[in-house]
Amino acid sequence: MDRLTVELSALAFQAVMTALFAGVYFRLWERQKSAYFLTWGVAWGLYAIRLGCISAFLLTRHDLWLFLHQAVTVCSALLLLFAAFQFSHDARFRRRYLWLGVLAVAWAYVAIFVTRNMMAAGITASLLLSGVTLWTAYIFWRYQARTHSGGALLLAWTFTLWGLHHLDYPLLRPLGAGVLWGVFIDIVLIMLATLGSMFLVLGQGRRMLEARSRQLEELTRQLLRAQEDERRRISRELHDEAGQILTAVKIELDLDGRKEASAMVARALSQVRDLSNLLRPSALDDLGLVPAVRALAEDFARRAQVQVNLDIDEGLRAAEPDVQVAIYRVIQEGLTNVARHAAARTVNVRLGNGDGRVELHIDDDGRGFANEPTPHLGLLGMRERVAELGGTLHIAGAPGRGVQLAVSLPVGAA
Repeated sequence: MDRLTVELSALAFQAVMTALFAGVYFRLWERQKSAYFLTWGVAWGLYAIRLGCISAFLLTRHDLWLFLHQAVTVCSALLLLFAAFQFSHDARFRRRYLWLGVLAVAWAYVAIFVTRNMMAAGITASLLLSGVTLWTAYIFWRYQARTHSGGALLLAWTFTLWGLHHLDYPLLRPLGAGVLWGVFIDIVLIMLATLGSMFLVLGQGRRMLEARSRQLEELTRQLLRAQEDERRRISRELHDEAGQILTAVKIELDLDGRKEASAMVARALSQVRDLSNLLRPSALDDLGLVPAVRALAEDFARRAQVQVNLDIDEGLRAAEPDVQVAIYRVIQEGLTNVARHAAARTVNVRLGNGDGRVELHIDDDGRGFANEPTPHLGLLGMRERVAELGGTLHIAGAPGRGVQLAVSLPVGAA
């Protein structure tokens, strides 16, 4: 097999590989509609066409193919540069950018068809290509310094080496010679550039996801606080306004001897107080966590006809208001779930300190569950409250053996 056949085979293999990479980028652009994917796809597509042009030149030695090769090569390099700007600076396409491509194509035409000095054409084209490629590398170096992205680092090194590699076309190889060496290096660099861009996009996606998660966590935190504030406000309105009015009406009815009407108002007053206590127990704000939990357990036992065994460490340390509210709400939701789903006779609540953390355990002797319980608003709310404070929540159960809920919160969480 002669040398020309080997070189053409190598160029064909490189063209196929480059076209496949271009197809990957076009597919990504179809799915995500990110402009830089489209630009990368077009750039690598032009690079594959460039390989076809140089193959045609090696076969025919016609200057037209050499001109097309140089023009398409510079245009693909400019597109790779623009894609770097798009990714790192969110650049938008402007029509004036087309003049760069027009000037590059015009110079290739002048060098090949007007001056007809192949050495000058090769040197100027290589310098231009190297400059554009090194500029692309500089953009990724800057992006890597800003984001510490591994993908950007790989791209920065790849385009730096590629920019230097462009200089060996006129210096180390006479025209048409050493094609295999160039093809091998180009394939390696194209693969590295593709891998680097994929890592870059994945890294950006991960950072965006982390930022989104932080935003959602902050939103959840604000919603929980707003919910508690609103509950506190409504509870005070019910207690101070509706409760006082109903109390005054009851006193008037008692003075008039209207016992039946007074009893009805007394029941309404009791319901208002219960609702106010459910929204935001005054004991939690006025007396602290332990009295509020005891009152909650007593009220639950009376309403649900379920025995509550309460074990609270007298030296409990949970001074942070957010921790106290979280513990109270978890106990409240846990007892509510026992009443709704467990069909239990007894529920045990243990609350104490352990290794710098507040430990809460709730277990019952109810029906339990065979599979993981379906998440509902109450369960999700418990998890969010605990997670917000850096704690952990675990739920376990078995059919006929009840449910065990365990919560652990840092004492100083806020």
